[in-house]
Amino acid sequence: MHVVVSGRVQGVGFRWFVREAALELDLAGWVRNCSDGNVEIAADGDDERVIRFRALLREGPAHAMVTSVDDVAPGETRELRRPFEIAR
Repeated sequence: MHVVVSGRVQGVGFRWFVREAALELDLAGWVRNCSDGNVEIAADGDDERVIRFRALLREGPAHAMVTSVDDVAPGETRELRRPFEIAR
């Protein structure tokens, strides 16, 4: 899964929320802030767990307001690491 999450997702603990959710679901991957205010996420693991993870992304942490979770067109992406990491 490679997505961009839009809305109020920076400065509200969203990356930490994503990392903790991914670790609980035993997913590999990364999350990072984008310069346009969005958050980019790449994750891989068991299909059922990835589906659950995507649902959690739509909720976000308490102070976030997610407006969309959009798939990124296939292309080059950073290596997916385990454990899931916050990338710079």
